[in-house]
Amino acid sequence: MRRVLGALALVLALGACDKDEEVDPPAELTDIEARLRIERLFSEGLGGGADQLRLALRPEVVGDRLYVVSHDGDVEALEATTGKPLWRTETDLPLSAGPGADAQLVVAGSSDGDVIALEADTGAERWRTKLTSEVLSKPLVTGDAVVVRTVDGRLTLLEASDGSRRWELLEEVPRLSLRGTSPPVRAGDAVVAGFDNGKVIAADLRTGEILWDTLVNAPSGRTELERLVDLDAGLRVAGADLFVVGFQGRIAMLALDTGQIWWARDLSSYRGFSMDPENLYVTDADSRVIAMRRRDGSVLWEQPALLRRGLTAPAVDPSGLVVGDFEGYLHWLDRDSGEIIARTKTDGERITNAPTVVEDIVYVLTDGGSLLALRSTPRG
Repeated sequence: MRRVLGALALVLALGACDKDEEVDPPAELTDIEARLRIERLFSEGLGGGADQLRLALRPEVVGDRLYVVSHDGDVEALEATTGKPLWRTETDLPLSAGPGADAQLVVAGSSDGDVIALEADTGAERWRTKLTSEVLSKPLVTGDAVVVRTVDGRLTLLEASDGSRRWELLEEVPRLSLRGTSPPVRAGDAVVAGFDNGKVIAADLRTGEILWDTLVNAPSGRTELERLVDLDAGLRVAGADLFVVGFQGRIAMLALDTGQIWWARDLSSYRGFSMDPENLYVTDADSRVIAMRRRDGSVLWEQPALLRRGLTAPAVDPSGLVVGDFEGYLHWLDRDSGEIIARTKTDGERITNAPTVVEDIVYVLTDGGSLLALRSTPRG
């Protein structure tokens, strides 16, 4: 029930609080001068559409293999450049997150709290484990460990060999929260994760001992809607720095070893951000795309032309930034100016998760279950 209320809270927070107030519609798309040619390399219908569920199903590439999962329980491996099927496994689970993968394992989580691990080479099931609640972020697969965040505030480390639990942490979840959780990331010998109470926590990967915790988003306001401060977007590690953004809160750079906040700027996002060696690119709660300097958070440009279109987090490809929207469009933006330089439509279904970019190929999975691989090249 808490997560249902959380999803409702998001709708209310992004709409109008007064029933007599007119709700601003999504921005209409206008003609653009396309500077890129978008080539479709391959596509496949996976089935298992998940419209309105806002699941964390995002393609994952490891080496020369592309792994994808569908809500109706299928896990599939394909050749990353051609889309040639390698194997397909039916799990009979309502998969809701993943896959997370390395050279040995492919791991996904379900709406019922199941975690399943398959052999990366063959798709054969190695183990499955039952956790306490729904999994809504990609499992972290790293060496001998699989780390999973569940929506009840738990961070659990499972043994990669058999799925048994090594340790578990629990953070309090507010009575209302957004639907989604921040995926855990590895940083050396630590695992770092964001929580619905506005905290970021770093824990020892081996023991689960908390190394530091930092309150990035402090709740404020009189109502529960105003006090939503979820850290649902993915964290990013770059060298000795950690970047994080939250809903109705801040975007911040932290010291990875201590959790000390080096800089922070007011910004609200639940979709997330990407980065290159110099800049951050974030989609805010109103679907503005904003470029900021990594070193100090200063704003370089804002692109408001796609307001309220339910944009994904941006993904960086060689030609620019790629974002998906609620009508199944993909938009390319110039990284230097934010100008929209290309657009293409997928299957017309919402794109909830940011595209995955590897080298010059953009992989996207729509909520309708369509997988596409695209490449952009300059026109002329």
